[in-house]
Amino acid sequence: MDMMTTKQAAVKWGISARRVTALCTENRIQGAVVVGKMWLIPKTAQKPEDGRSTRFEPPMDTPVKPFLKWVGGKAQVLNEIRQQYPAELGRRITKYAEPFVGGGAVLFDVISRHRIQHAYISDINKELITTYTAIRDHVDDVINELQRLESNYTAADNALQKEIYYKNRQRFNDIKLLKNSTIETSSLFIFLNKTCFNGLYRVNSHGNFNVPQGSYKNPKICDVKNLQKVSSLLQGIHIVCEDYKQSGTFIDKNTFAYFDPPYRPLTATANFTAYATSGFGDNEQKELALFINEISARGAHIVASNSDPKNADVKDNFFDNLYAKHKIIRIGANRAINSVGGSRGKISELLICNT
Repeated sequence: MDMMTTKQAAVKWGISARRVTALCTENRIQGAVVVGKMWLIPKTAQKPEDGRSTRFEPPMDTPVKPFLKWVGGKAQVLNEIRQQYPAELGRRITKYAEPFVGGGAVLFDVISRHRIQHAYISDINKELITTYTAIRDHVDDVINELQRLESNYTAADNALQKEIYYKNRQRFNDIKLLKNSTIETSSLFIFLNKTCFNGLYRVNSHGNFNVPQGSYKNPKICDVKNLQKVSSLLQGIHIVCEDYKQSGTFIDKNTFAYFDPPYRPLTATANFTAYATSGFGDNEQKELALFINEISARGAHIVASNSDPKNADVKDNFFDNLYAKHKIIRIGANRAINSVGGSRGKISELLICNT
């Protein structure tokens, strides 16, 4: 009988080799046998159905960190956001949606602490979603490639690191839209995130990533243990590259939905996060508010984050008027993206809640 390795089965079935090994151990692949220290699988074997779409796994004992640095990331204000989680999260409310997933700080907090049956995350950043999917399905391959990138970069002197950074940035822009580049694209996405200026993701009018190199002496590019934990948490989660409105087919009265859209700039010159070639201006903020009102009417529990215009103009009631039907909470946050270090400091941000 013709046999294949777990790695070959992983490529054939579109899942990680680690997941294939787990399926073999659970006796879920017919005809799989151990030879020496490795599993061999009949080439005619069928991929088992994924029984993990209903999660109900016990919460993790150790916290999981976002695997990316992210502008406006929510790690520093997570305690304040956590206070707005629904009281029945993990009991009656067993679904979670995050349509602007970004770095995923709230996502990882929710699914590692609460019993969530079904989860949905999305973003319009194709490379970000490719990376989430690759970590879920092919984490071992991503780790191997990241370790190679990290080894080459950290062993180089400053001049060579600069050369490596810009060479990898060009490679990322060249291959990110190619088919069959999932592992390399995802690995380069993480590499650039860890070595660029402040973890900023910015593209030019042609859609090319154009952030300069950061000044890090010894960046931690590949955190193996955390990536493995992230992969475990992402199993069974529906990950899509879509506009936030598509989440409307998933969200219902049993859903906790968290929205972290591109923030409204506080000043005319503050819109430094050209996250995608399409913008997210006041009209888009208004459309999002209408969508939030719509799913709120279905009974979903909603929390949304945004900037507080009153930091720049105390008379600016844009969000106060837009979300007049909901509760608006002002919280403090340190925001550090500014070329002038003295301008970095604590400002207020908004949490918009429907309960």
